[in-house]
Amino acid sequence: MAVVIAGERSGAGKTTIALSLLAYLQRQGYSVQSFKVGPDYIDPMFHEYVTGRPCRNLDPVLTSSDYVRRCFDRHIPAVEFALVEGVMGLFDGVNAPDGDRPEGDFASTAHIARLLDLPVVLTVDCARLSGSVAAIAHGYCHFDPRVKIAGVILNRVASDRHCELLENALEPLGLPILGILRRQDAIAIPDRHLGLVPTAELPDLDALFDRLAHLAARSFNWDLLFPLLQVARTPRGDCPALAEIAESARVTIAVARDRAFSFYYPDNLDRLRDAGAELVSWSPLADDRLPEGTSGLYFGGGFPEIFAESLAANDRLRDTVRAAIAAGMPTYAECGGLMYLCEHLVDFDGQSWPMVGILPTTAQMGSRLNLGYRKAIALQPTPILASGETVCAHEFHRSHLTREPHSPIFQKSRYDRPQPLGDEGWHGTSQTLHASYLHLHWGDRPEIPARFVSHCAHFARSEAFAALQRLKSSQMNPTR
Repeated sequence: MAVVIAGERSGAGKTTIALSLLAYLQRQGYSVQSFKVGPDYIDPMFHEYVTGRPCRNLDPVLTSSDYVRRCFDRHIPAVEFALVEGVMGLFDGVNAPDGDRPEGDFASTAHIARLLDLPVVLTVDCARLSGSVAAIAHGYCHFDPRVKIAGVILNRVASDRHCELLENALEPLGLPILGILRRQDAIAIPDRHLGLVPTAELPDLDALFDRLAHLAARSFNWDLLFPLLQVARTPRGDCPALAEIAESARVTIAVARDRAFSFYYPDNLDRLRDAGAELVSWSPLADDRLPEGTSGLYFGGGFPEIFAESLAANDRLRDTVRAAIAAGMPTYAECGGLMYLCEHLVDFDGQSWPMVGILPTTAQMGSRLNLGYRKAIALQPTPILASGETVCAHEFHRSHLTREPHSPIFQKSRYDRPQPLGDEGWHGTSQTLHASYLHLHWGDRPEIPARFVSHCAHFARSEAFAALQRLKSSQMNPTR
């Protein structure tokens, strides 16, 4: 068993509650696996920080319903407790591609709860209601009888009198109250234009989680919660390990991971390792060279606009990256990674900073948010895709490019309706570069990382790779 922490709407407080539960369990010495519904990167960072285990995204749009089940079953046998944090309101999703589910319900928290047959704990923001809480809870309990509401957590309760009114209203329903949280103005996680500020940028996180654990200890009914959170000793069905994709010689892929680049799905990294890659983390902010033996580059998303000045100041590294990509080193760049490969990045203050310069365009920050699931057809072959292939992706950014590619990677449209959204994405002349705003989850598409590793292995055997190694050696050991 495990439990889904859902909200009756966005902003109800499910992230704070999920983190409080995780912090308490971790402080008690239990092993905990967490999951996050949807494509989010930042909430899982907080989960991982407190549990010490990568948080896994459960997203049937980016993967499949079958993969959601397999991912869940794969990661719970090693732990004592498990928790799934939902997304938006309980029933908020998108239109199902096969039309066999209620409109707007696909990929919602309720959909995931049904797929995994898990009970739901409903978080209710009580800041501006009292007796009406009963109508809200009654509606959520009966809207879809396939979703099992195990109880409610009342959040932002103002006073003892307010609490009494809420409890009296809910009593006739017979619905367990699993927790009561008072207004916690002192416990707040800062946010900015794309959500919460990532963990790497926040000091005193241990103190924050100590406060959350203390909050959980005194606010939740643990006699009722422990059985819901505890993992069954025997998982449902088979829990197949990730398939071994390649037995070839390992290649080294340098993964940009620092405060500027931190958006990675753990399953993508797992799939690269399964395909034969050795992943080495490095920092475009702090390092002056690529890791030894690098034959492929992976730039995830993140916040390069926040650290543009520091990225620009590391000109030696920018020159090295540009030379490597120009020589044909296979490179995969998503969103923030795409921005870093442009000639310039214009930040929110309108200041322009030089970037790598391999893409003849500028990334400019703006107020318009590009957000949503996408279907995209590959128009060109890249290190990860063959021409004509279709992928499901997620787009989430406030920048735009001042010049669009003449030969784009993708023709994209909305996921849930045939509404064209134009072309986008850059590839290199040697078809060894893939740079796009679209975020991809490779969990259910092992052929994607396998292709990338194959390109990296081919490059590692090339004269261009040997020439880069000789150049690097001469720079490190100049003739006196």
